[in-house]
Amino acid sequence: MSEHSHNVDEAMETFHKRLQDAGLKSTKQRDIIVEAFFRLDRHISADELLDEVRKEKPTIGYATVYRTLKLLVEQDLAVPKNFGEGMTRYDPIHDQEADHDHLICVDCRKIIEFNDEAIVARLAEVAQELGYSVRRKKLEIYAECQIKNCPNKAS
Repeated sequence: MSEHSHNVDEAMETFHKRLQDAGLKSTKQRDIIVEAFFRLDRHISADELLDEVRKEKPTIGYATVYRTLKLLVEQDLAVPKNFGEGMTRYDPIHDQEADHDHLICVDCRKIIEFNDEAIVARLAEVAQELGYSVRRKKLEIYAECQIKNCPNKAS
């Protein structure tokens, strides 16, 4: 079993435990959606996730995917993000730091997650200099693609 498969299994186990703790039941359709969400492990829109789950179960509807994503957010297993595309993307956060930052390519729309302790420390310093302490942060860097012949770049 690969490490990624193990992480997906752990995420599913956590999801089922949180559903049980909340007095909710798991369904076959919900499990297919959640498994795909964690297997894909990327910032994904409801439409993109729907396309993926319909490969396995064509009868799954948009409303079921949307409600499942909302449930993942409620159970602290996903974070909704808006990167200026006019749609919400959902970031899987099982087994990772929820407070990570993002670099978004304005050319190819690739999203890269990163953590930089120096940035976190500097933000805390700035807040302190202004008489505040950081409760939470959200850093999104919009950058131009520098990858030669980037296959994702719009023509």
